[in-house]
Amino acid sequence: MNESRRVVTAADGVRVSYAVFEGEGPAVVVLHGLAGSSREFVPTARRLAGRKVILVDQRGHGLSTRVPADVSRSAFVGDVIEVIEAESAEPVDLVGHSMGAHTAMLVAAARPDLVRRLVLLEGNEGSGSTADHAALGDYFRSWAVPFADQASAKKSLGDGPLQQAWVADLEERPDGLYPRFDVDVMLATSAAVARPRWKEWECISAPVLVIYADGGMFTDEQKAAFVERGNDVTRVDLAGASHDAHLDSFEPLISALRAFLLTG
Repeated sequence: MNESRRVVTAADGVRVSYAVFEGEGPAVVVLHGLAGSSREFVPTARRLAGRKVILVDQRGHGLSTRVPADVSRSAFVGDVIEVIEAESAEPVDLVGHSMGAHTAMLVAAARPDLVRRLVLLEGNEGSGSTADHAALGDYFRSWAVPFADQASAKKSLGDGPLQQAWVADLEERPDGLYPRFDVDVMLATSAAVARPRWKEWECISAPVLVIYADGGMFTDEQKAAFVERGNDVTRVDLAGASHDAHLDSFEPLISALRAFLLTG
């Protein structure tokens, strides 16, 4: 698949970078999770060969503007709408993971004319506590940045699938390797995601695939309540998977995506 990098500029001047894998429409637009980047979903794009796939670096992440002044949910939604309108003349299939799933849900609610089908991987109406945000901040600030090289980063962060993705995505600067995100931006973004958005979820009419991992971040009660309050919802549960199922349960995830997106 041929890949190209493109940029749209939001109304507030934020540059939103995204990768385009050429193919037939309708396009599949993929949104990564908090502190991630589009790079994590390159293998997914390749397995959807034949379709046009767009991988977005959401504001504050990846190759997009690192420290945007506005990290509201509406700003994230506006960025995705800009990308969709720049790249597709027809409704797209919108896929989101975690924070990206929350963004995708809000895009589908705000602009139903732009979304043909919606996939939410390990996402819900909004969740998280003050304690969760504090723990997240403590963890990111514990990183021994800058790392001298990828080997030292791997030794410090660990060798799990998520840690490997972070290490692979580190930015090289003259004095070492740095993450492609700012901790304060991540915490502000996470806090905005925590506000429940039931009204938006309940108004979505597009067919939705909700994918949960048995080792993910939501309780059985949270999963059931979210699915029950949606409209045209199909639920798939991945066994032996973590919150980052696109990294550690790749084949079952791809099977679920292909069954939902490539038929009908």
